[in-house]
Amino acid sequence: MAKNLEPKCKQCRRIGEKLMLKGARCSTPKCAMVKRNYPPGIHGAKGKKRLTGYGEQLQEKQKAKKIYNLLEKQFKLTFEKAKKAKGDVGENFLKMLETRFDNVIVSLGFAESTSMARQLINHGHFTINGKKVNIPSCQLKQGDIVKIKKSKINFKHFAGLKEKLKNFDIPGWLFLEKEDLSGKVLHTPGMADIKTNINIHMIVEYYSK
Repeated sequence: MAKNLEPKCKQCRRIGEKLMLKGARCSTPKCAMVKRNYPPGIHGAKGKKRLTGYGEQLQEKQKAKKIYNLLEKQFKLTFEKAKKAKGDVGENFLKMLETRFDNVIVSLGFAESTSMARQLINHGHFTINGKKVNIPSCQLKQGDIVKIKKSKINFKHFAGLKEKLKNFDIPGWLFLEKEDLSGKVLHTPGMADIKTNINIHMIVEYYSK
């Protein structure tokens, strides 16, 4: 599968806000948005460009793609599925993005970023309802239980995970069993459960042209 190999810090600087692409590092003074809060380029710090209506819509789409770590083809395919589903297109779209397997792993605190979650999933570290699943784009539904495989529990990435999860805040649509290192989808997330600064209406307008 194709990957976005552009440096993560440059992606945040180009958008102009923290996208938390490097997990905990983004909350430290080492974050590039703290050190160099201006777009990347050879000309250094310059005033932010004023965007047209179309430019704002395009930037919002690019921001969402980077937050969920998707390339254009997969992002648009998900949008097309959301259009075919019943209900509001924007809400359907965000719900589909939130319930992706890789995003759920991040939301449960098992990985600090979507790229890390995707790597762990690809290497078969997790099960869904007792079965190994190595497809990051898998859509989870109500009642699904995600668990770290017993054979992988001593993997170095999970060292100290129980301690890290003690103060970890998860979305209300998920349940985390911290001792068992498992999570459950309680219900499909509503708009109030999705804590993101994405203007989904702009993205809908962009694809509606």
